[in-house]
Amino acid sequence: MSDLIAVAYDDLPHAEQAREKLVQLHKEHIIELADVVIVERKQDGKIKLHQARNLVAGGALGGAAWGGLIGLIFFMPLLGMAIGGATGAAMGSAADSGIDDAFMRNLAEQLPPGAAAVFVLIDKRNPEKAVPEMAPLGGRLIQTSLSPEQEEHLREAVKAARAPQPA
Repeated sequence: MSDLIAVAYDDLPHAEQAREKLVQLHKEHIIELADVVIVERKQDGKIKLHQARNLVAGGALGGAAWGGLIGLIFFMPLLGMAIGGATGAAMGSAADSGIDDAFMRNLAEQLPPGAAAVFVLIDKRNPEKAVPEMAPLGGRLIQTSLSPEQEEHLREAVKAARAPQPA
């Protein structure tokens, strides 16, 4: 089961820095991201979504792998990979999985103009390692799908990570 966490930042560059850090933590296998999106409320009040995930490439790669396997069974692996890749790409571009766009836009309406928020859908997390990495970047927790106890634990962990450490 995935958990949704949304963190607001004062501006787009800080939100982008947070997203980059999340992607780095994902690459280091500290967290497993299902989706990460930056939602920006521009100075004129318009909402812009900055999607980070390329579902089309992932669908094409998965489709090519399955197509190659099926092609091997029928002794035509290249044709199977080509058909599988095209089908996977088409399905990936048609699918809108991850965080609901309307939900993000509605929540972004509450942000002040010029601010941004990072919405992250986490499949697996290791908060004792991720929180100290993310806490120095600042931000305000604005929405989660965590239980009240888990959310409070997260808030306390962030607070502790931000506290000055004795020398």
